[in-house]
Amino acid sequence: MPFIARYRKEVTGELDEVQLRDIESRVQYLRNLSRRKEEIIRLIDEQGKLTGDLKEKILKSAKLREVEDIYRPYRQKRRTRAGIAREKGLEPLARCFLDGMEQKNPEEEAAKYIDEEKEVNSVSDALKGASDIIAEIVADDPGVRDWVRNFTYKKGQLSSVQSRKSEASSVYEMYYGYEENISSIVPHRILAINRGEREGYLRVHIRTEEEKILNYLKYQWVKEDYAASALVAEAVKDGYSRLLAPAIERDIRAELTERGETRAVKVFSQNLRQLLLQSPVKGMVVLGVDPAYRTGCKWAVVDRTGKLLETGVIYPTPPHEDVSGAVEVFKDLIGRYDIDVIAIGNGTASRETEQFTADFIKSGVKNDLKYVIVSEDGASVYSASEKAAREFPQLDVSERSAVSIARRLQDPLAELVKIEPRALGVGQYQHDIARKRLEEQLTKVVESAVNYAGVDLNTASSELLRYVSGINQPVAEKIVFYRDKNGIFNNREELKKVPRLGPKTFEQSAGFLRLSGDNPLDNTPIHPESYNLTSNLLSMVGASTGDIGTSTLKQKLDDIDLEEVSSRTGGGVPTLRDITESLNRPGRDPREDLPAPVFRTDVLELKDLREGMQLKGTVRNVVDFGAFIDIGVKVDGLLHISQMSEHYIKHPMDVVAVGDVVEVKVIAVDIDRQRINLSLRV
Repeated sequence: MPFIARYRKEVTGELDEVQLRDIESRVQYLRNLSRRKEEIIRLIDEQGKLTGDLKEKILKSAKLREVEDIYRPYRQKRRTRAGIAREKGLEPLARCFLDGMEQKNPEEEAAKYIDEEKEVNSVSDALKGASDIIAEIVADDPGVRDWVRNFTYKKGQLSSVQSRKSEASSVYEMYYGYEENISSIVPHRILAINRGEREGYLRVHIRTEEEKILNYLKYQWVKEDYAASALVAEAVKDGYSRLLAPAIERDIRAELTERGETRAVKVFSQNLRQLLLQSPVKGMVVLGVDPAYRTGCKWAVVDRTGKLLETGVIYPTPPHEDVSGAVEVFKDLIGRYDIDVIAIGNGTASRETEQFTADFIKSGVKNDLKYVIVSEDGASVYSASEKAAREFPQLDVSERSAVSIARRLQDPLAELVKIEPRALGVGQYQHDIARKRLEEQLTKVVESAVNYAGVDLNTASSELLRYVSGINQPVAEKIVFYRDKNGIFNNREELKKVPRLGPKTFEQSAGFLRLSGDNPLDNTPIHPESYNLTSNLLSMVGASTGDIGTSTLKQKLDDIDLEEVSSRTGGGVPTLRDITESLNRPGRDPREDLPAPVFRTDVLELKDLREGMQLKGTVRNVVDFGAFIDIGVKVDGLLHISQMSEHYIKHPMDVVAVGDVVEVKVIAVDIDRQRINLSLRV
């Protein structure tokens, strides 16, 4: 998909990747719908019940739910009360009551069906069996189900009360005695209620205007002034309360859950993309620190390219509190490696480690030394993984975490792709979503982010390369193996020498792989298939590849008419537009345009905060009701959606994104509950 979006714009009409993914999803839905229609037509035909009208109705259905409603009366069911009654031969009696008997006496008609061999021993048995059949006919009718479902969705309320099993207080207390219109309930609340029910704290039910529903059903099914009217009305009521209402509640709750999961996946995906595309910190030697108490703070020094130089441990935190020993270690590291920044993980003992680091920086050992707090979500997952063991077999788990913390500051994308996206702490309710569904969507996000940023062919790990368009894990490993054996790649064409990397893989991947080598075009997003077109374009403006990136070439390219160039060269205007942009900014990393991390030299504590203080913070997570901001204290502050703008906004993502650096005002501090409320309305 990234390849189609980037290099086939003339074919797609310049649709972006999101639009193409939507089309892909819609096509898949329609294919599944078509297959299901064919299957249902076959199943009904095998029963000998398929008519021309029924087949046409199935084929004209636009939604899978409509098709399933039509099929419901023909579906093989477990033995129901109605099914048992049909086995006793009572369906003709039920049809007689439904079709209208005028003045025929129901009891007299029922008496005709008494048959002890079929266990219909009395008029009462016959009437009861017929009623059960009527109840199921009403409940299975596609038109009825559709009307009742729509009515319940529009007029019903989702209510929850405290479960008798949970007498203690819980995080779900706000949902004890809660009720909200189904049509307006927000997605994240649905998932919260579902979790509360699953954990045994809540009992959940859908309430609706049953009297109006029953009046509608009676109007549809009960013929007035007929002898069997009362019996049919009672059967209709039973069909609704016993069969239809529970089924509609399941349908609606499944639909609500689907809506909640879809929103949660979307929010997680957008947060993940922003997290992966955070601005890299290039050209700095980083000292990564994984804080801890008893076992000490593991540290790792990585050079400007991310190469590990040294690891160790210090004990400045309780219970050891060997501050002087830690200071000596840091002084030695600063002197030997000329460290530019200290990256501190935000886990256990983070604040104590931060205080030690701030005090160390104040000692003046190096004038421009600074520190930054780095989210270590997923670091422990990576450190204990097979990937980390292969990369650093000589290090223990906590030492690998320190390396990961340092590297994720230098190049977040290259480091975070090694970690399962679910573990990165930028979603909400991700553990309530089907694992397969979430993984599929997040993998697409990672793939999109990697290809958007581009990958350095000569430094990328196999974990990063496997997300490049067209490349899978085995091919990625082959690329790294070839590079280790033969040295760095000198041009993109050399990729074709890698075993198992065929023409199609090369076509899909080459444009996203960058390197500084023989051909300057190899360090741009220009695809090799467009190199001749690029050469023609350069010739037309009197330039060569040696002019790439110069202001002179930029001026010449700004003055050309792409429509005219297109007519002369045969290249599409969208492709030519991308080529000119790439020629003006070779080697560009789009992430560099994003805000850099907030570096600090002193520590701020919760007790230091006062209402009205204005601080700079980094957006750590965005959820449906707001965003969580790291302002440099132990806990992240909540920026509620109502505090994001003077005007109405539909979703927090319209204002902020993960990684954004924002100026916020403190509007409330609760030290006891460790809560901070923030506002953008400064």
